[in-house]
Amino acid sequence: MNLLELNWGLLAPELTIVILAAVITLADLIMKDKGDRKIFAYVSIAGILLSIYFVVQDLGEPVQQLLNDSYRIDSFGNLFKLIFLVGTAFVFLMSIHHIDKEEIEYDGEYYYLLLTALLGAMIMSSSADIITLYIGLELLSLSSYVLAGIRRKNLKSNEAGFKYVIVGGASSAIFLYGTSFIYGITGTTNLLELANRLPETFATGEYNFFIYLGFLMIVVGLGYKISVVPAYMWAPDVYEGAPTPVTAFLSVVSKAAGFAIILRMFMTVFTSLVDTSTNQYFFFDQMTLYLSVIAGLTMIIGNTMAVRQRNIKRMMALSSVAQAGYILVPLASMKLASAQLVEANMSNMIFYLMAYLLMNLGAFAVITVVTKDTGTEELNAFAGLYHRSPLLGVAMTFFLLSLAGLPVTAGFIGKFNIFISALTVNNQQSSYWLAGIMMVTSVISYFYYFNIGRQMYMRNGSNRTLSVPFGLQLVILLTFVGTFAFGLVPNVLYDYIANHFNLVDLFTMGK
Repeated sequence: MNLLELNWGLLAPELTIVILAAVITLADLIMKDKGDRKIFAYVSIAGILLSIYFVVQDLGEPVQQLLNDSYRIDSFGNLFKLIFLVGTAFVFLMSIHHIDKEEIEYDGEYYYLLLTALLGAMIMSSSADIITLYIGLELLSLSSYVLAGIRRKNLKSNEAGFKYVIVGGASSAIFLYGTSFIYGITGTTNLLELANRLPETFATGEYNFFIYLGFLMIVVGLGYKISVVPAYMWAPDVYEGAPTPVTAFLSVVSKAAGFAIILRMFMTVFTSLVDTSTNQYFFFDQMTLYLSVIAGLTMIIGNTMAVRQRNIKRMMALSSVAQAGYILVPLASMKLASAQLVEANMSNMIFYLMAYLLMNLGAFAVITVVTKDTGTEELNAFAGLYHRSPLLGVAMTFFLLSLAGLPVTAGFIGKFNIFISALTVNNQQSSYWLAGIMMVTSVISYFYYFNIGRQMYMRNGSNRTLSVPFGLQLVILLTFVGTFAFGLVPNVLYDYIANHFNLVDLFTMGK
């Protein structure tokens, strides 16, 4: 395709971020070293809001393909772009009063690296080709590596950046090796072409071992991005060493991008493998057993290890690991023979991702305020928080209740519906086990979530009044309202997902 013939208007959300990152990069070079670069955050938020506007304008529009069908504008990609854009806007609001030259020497880099990471996530959600997908993955990953270690004078930040590079590089290699098997068998990297060619090869049985091996390596390779077993061990160290807003970004936007890739690849490519003699989804049913093991172990390990943590960011890292297990349950318990169940599971997965965005970013906003004020990231930093700032204490309590999955919160609705969906799968014992593990591990999570509450309400701390900057106030307010509203009237969000998400787009990519 000639680039002059390309409909650039379809790429308006991505181009907005590209132009924004380029402008901020040039402005950073022109400005004096001691100049205040907080203006970059405000400009970035304005640009992100414009990008959100363009995405909303595309909702409900027919599927559009670009660049020889390697990039697609569809309902699936647009929904995930909204998650990325809203999450990143909140991170910028958190960063305005948290990032300073004493902590980050080159703070201008911080802002445009966040934008390039966001751009990578957006590319991932609309990719229709393994090569395009990998470009987005690496753009997100490389930016995240630098952001994790951007505090050059902080040893923990240096360690975080180094570990993230090592684990990320190894995982990327595993992912590429897995996709190389699939490419070698089919001769194409286009996802729709893979969905058309792979069943023919699978039916012969000649290369089935390599198809299974490729699938498993892709799962392991992408597992580090969503921090599930066995690729979760980097999370506590990286989350602890990175600046708190970056930790929030990794826990929400980066994780959601990983799930976008997994859903795009699995639901487009591997659902096409049908046993023609029985008309059963033999391959996918077998692979859901593997995903069930990953989801179950992730929930168990994440929650049990979080109980022992005394550092709040390490605790939230392992909480994020456990939450990834919960989000994976709908995919692991999916039965493709039932279109109604598939649609329900997908809706539950997207709902919980959106709820997770709100409650997790809200919790990290409070953590940003408290750790910045006390100068420590240990749990005792929250001692007496309710008495120092009642509203902040109540907000943090509500976010923790939602993460724990207790009633009148969006987290409860999302987790409850995932639990019920797992129980309604007929003749799939692994789903019943997953539902049981969800219940038990949710109870375990009460111990460490309520431990924070105990510090806030039952421990004495400083008598100094806690000051909350406006940007963080706005994040806490908006995430609190969203978490509460979607807990009371979840149908509003479920209806929005149903009206703007076409399952056919994901299976057939609009063809």
